[in-house]
Order: sequence, then structure tokens, then C-alpha cells
Amino acid sequence: MSSSYDYLIVGSGLSGAVFAHEATKRGKRCLVLEKRPHLGGNVYTEMREGIAVHCYGAHIFHTDNERVWGYVNSLTEFNRYINSPVANFEGALFNLPFNMNTFYALWGTKTPAEAKAKLESQRVHYDREPANLKEQALSLVGHDIYEKLIRGYTEKQWNRPCTELPAFIIKRLPLRFTFDNNYFTSRFQGIPSLGYTTLIAKLLSGTEIRLDTDFLTDKQGFKALAKKAVYTGMIDAYFEYALGQLHYRSLRFEHEVLDEENHQGVGVVNYTDAQTPYTRSIEHKHFVYGTQPKTVVTKEYSLEWQPGMEPYYPVNDAANQALYGRYAEAAKAETRDRGTIFLGRLAKYAYYDMDQAILASLEAAEKELDL
Repeated sequence: MSSSYDYLIVGSGLSGAVFAHEATKRGKRCLVLEKRPHLGGNVYTEMREGIAVHCYGAHIFHTDNERVWGYVNSLTEFNRYINSPVANFEGALFNLPFNMNTFYALWGTKTPAEAKAKLESQRVHYDREPANLKEQALSLVGHDIYEKLIRGYTEKQWNRPCTELPAFIIKRLPLRFTFDNNYFTSRFQGIPSLGYTTLIAKLLSGTEIRLDTDFLTDKQGFKALAKKAVYTGMIDAYFEYALGQLHYRSLRFEHEVLDEENHQGVGVVNYTDAQTPYTRSIEHKHFVYGTQPKTVVTKEYSLEWQPGMEPYYPVNDAANQALYGRYAEAAKAETRDRGTIFLGRLAKYAYYDMDQAILASLEAAEKELDL
């Protein structure tokens, strides 16, 4: 029996959607399988009270890659939103990233020289490499910033004490001695004016899609539908956890419509104390300068991933990286023997920014399709 499709693409997030778009442009017939009831993976947005709600957490696009920026803007309009989050520690507010506004709020320092001197007086100097995240943070920024802006947030994020987290998680901490609250230093930054779902819809125009369809329930049956498969899901799940289970962190979101025009005055607030159970509060209308009479606010909770949950980011410690290395070898063999292409953060067990995911898919498509 001949295959009905050229490519079976598992997952409709950015990685899968970009590959599908490029293949469809080149006259290939694609089938996209999506296990969720909607397109877009974690960048999915839906309209509530006239506001594009980022249903799986804030997604602020930023890149230094002119090609990627041009690519997404050719599909939908991006605004010029600048990410300027605020940290809330026990009710006290601090600008992020760590800059002169932060230092002034902490210590009253008014010049870069004063701020640098205060930081140096707080730093802990070890006669060895820092053994964990706490020591790494103390060596970089000292006690005040660690206790107020790093410790509580990080321990909620990873559900582990900072003394049990590897130092490399914060190998560097950006310190900016200017009064600039722009979190990113990328040349290009913004958010789709109509939400990311419009971008995904453009990418998947002309492609056949099946929602509520889990590829892993009948892997061989689905693969038989196409000449080749592109897989963007969890790499250990693809191989039925044959080598062991990789660890991930998950997230839970509480969305609430509030009968007020402006709740927190900024898109993202990080709650850096240990007492607040959630890590972030997101007010979506600020992403597109909304003026609606109501607002939608989302609280984000960090969770240990369990089977059945959505995995959001990998736990990149030494043991997991070693296990992923074995899965990566299995994936190479699968690509060589069956032509299966592995794309995206879950298949690569890596944290990808959106522009990195898009560029990787563009390059994979070119390698595959422009032979």
C-alpha cells in the first residue's frame, strides 16, 4: 500500500508548524497530528474578553536573527512590545533584569560606581568553584539579591533547595549598570498583535490536521500513512522509555477574568518570595496595549512533571544529560534507518527560545527538502 502523505508531522507547535509550512510550499503533502484539542502547542493563544490570552504562559518573541524576524513578520504582524517584568518580594517591587533601578530600590545607590561597590561588598569569594546554585549566586551578586530576588523564585521553580541545584543553572546573571528595564538585549522583540494562533494558522494553511490525536497510541499505524515522519514530542516517550525516563518540569495555570481595566500595570510579575505559591502573574492585555474594560490574569505554578502532564522544560543535570545522550544515539539510528526527523525542545531535550525552534526547523526543512 502506498503512503498517502509525504510527511507525517507530530505536533503543531512552532517546530512542527514551520516544517509543515516549508514542506507544503514545496508541493509536499503533509499530515499534522496534534494530541491537544487545539493547534499551536505551548504558544497557543485564545481570545477572552477581546484579549489574546497566552494559555501556556507568557511568550515574548525576541531574536537577533534578521532572517527569523523577517520570516514571522511575513506571516502576521508583530508589535513592538518590550518585556520589562517586575519582581514582587513580600510586597516590595523591584525592576528586572538587575539594573540601576533594582539597585536603587535595594540600597539607594544612585550611580554605577556606587552600585558596583555595593555589589562587590556583598559578593562571597570562594577559594574553589561554587558547589551549588546558592554559592554561585552569592559569588555573583551577594546576599541581598540572592535572598530577595533569586532564592524563593528558583526553589519554587525547581522544587529543590538552591543548595541541591547545580551551579551551572545560573552560570551568569545579567547585571546592567543603566536605568534600562528591557529584559532582553535582542535586536528584535515583539508579540503578534492578533495572538500566536494567527501565526500557527498561517504556517499550517493548506496542511491537513488531526486534533485530539495521540501519535504514540499507534506509532506504527500512523507512520505507515506517510513516507517520512517528523517528531516533535518527548524523545524518551518515542522510544517507549526503553532506556529510562527523562525528568521534566511542568506548569499549571489559573486564568481569571477580572472586572477591572488594569490589574498589575505590567505584563509579567515574578513572585520571588517563598510564601507566594505561584511563580508568576501574567496580565495578557499589556502584551498588545489593550484597552478593554476587563482584564485576564494568569497565575503560573511550577510542578514536578508526572506522566499525563505537559512537559515544559528539561532538568538538565548530569544524569539526565547522560541519559539523553543515549536517546540521541537511538534517534540518529532511527533517522538513518527510517528517515524519522527529530525536531524541537522535547525531541532534543533542550530549552529552546522561539526563534531557536523556528531556525532549527527552517534549517532541517532546507536540508531535507532542498536536495
